[in-house]
Amino acid sequence: MSEFEAELRNKVTEAEQTLNEARQAGHDYEIHLHGARIRDLLDLAAQHDIDAGGWVDLGLLENSGLGH
Repeated sequence: MSEFEAELRNKVTEAEQTLNEARQAGHDYEIHLHGARIRDLLDLAAQHDIDAGGWVDLGLLENSGLGH
């Protein structure tokens, strides 16, 4: 795994944690923001031909209104 891929995966993990925190607090706007951040990071991974499948439960994104 390249350093870029490792850092990207770390950012996805951090965003997933903050998404879960926002969900627990009931902060709908923050849920949307963190979900969008995860989607952006996954798109960046795809642009660099990095297989990000399994990095995050896509059900989390669907529940934040951002699923594909």
